[in-house]
Amino acid sequence: QVEVAESGGGLVQPGGSLRLPCALSGDTFSNYAMSWYRQAQGKERELVASITSNGGSTTYAASVKGRFTISSDYARNTVDLQMNNLNPDVSAMYYCNAKVGPIFARPEYPVGVWGRGTLVTVSS
Repeated sequence: QVEVAESGGGLVQPGGSLRLPCALSGDTFSNYAMSWYRQAQGKERELVASITSNGGSTTYAASVKGRFTISSDYARNTVDLQMNNLNPDVSAMYYCNAKVGPIFARPEYPVGVWGRGTLVTVSS
């Protein structure tokens, strides 16, 4: 069973940094595009950053570009979201998503897998 597990959330002061790892298990990590989403209170779930399965291309929400960096560590089967210069408006539940590439899809595996989330709170 393919699963993703997020961690690294917590309370951080404004201006601080946080790194959120998301580890995939149960399938081949390099077959999946990995994404981070977030959902703040009263808002829709928003795509924050994504990376292609081969790590060759990244996408960022305009609001985080230049401050957040997503990267893949194939030795750890993990994608990391580095978050710098944090301010309170990034406070949200952050969710990791793994999406299998179409050529690797199998009927017994879901196309997309969600983690349970990790809570990021930026506050003084």
